[in-house]
Amino acid sequence: MVSGGASSRTPGLAPGCRWWGVALVCVCSMLVGCASGGSGLRPARISHVVLFSLKDPADRAELLADCDENMPRIAGVVAYAGGRPLDVGREMVDGDYNVGLYIGFKTEAAYAAYLDNERHLSLVEKWKSRIAEMRVFDVLDETE
Repeated sequence: MVSGGASSRTPGLAPGCRWWGVALVCVCSMLVGCASGGSGLRPARISHVVLFSLKDPADRAELLADCDENMPRIAGVVAYAGGRPLDVGREMVDGDYNVGLYIGFKTEAAYAAYLDNERHLSLVEKWKSRIAEMRVFDVLDETE
């Protein structure tokens, strides 16, 4: 929900774990692409991925409900998915978070407008005291 640039994270994340954020974006992009007709087209030029570790993991359903209600209604959002970690039994998959969000935008202007949008700002204000850690990854797809 909040971005600090191309990639931001709170202290404590092992430096070798950054690749999984890109992998998460790829998986989310494929899922959204499949849901939009299976054509293999990229759903968004800019992929904004946010992973939350909550102070109380029992708050997961409420955070997801708030995001599901608000994110798709923000002008400029062209793709959205939210959920929990999926345990597939692979040690290399990092599931050390409670909620993951994928939000897609076509342009940098749309992304900038999202950051200042009242719905986004209200969610940030409501949830900031309940978040233990947040990792943000922004991926730009320059493929034409």
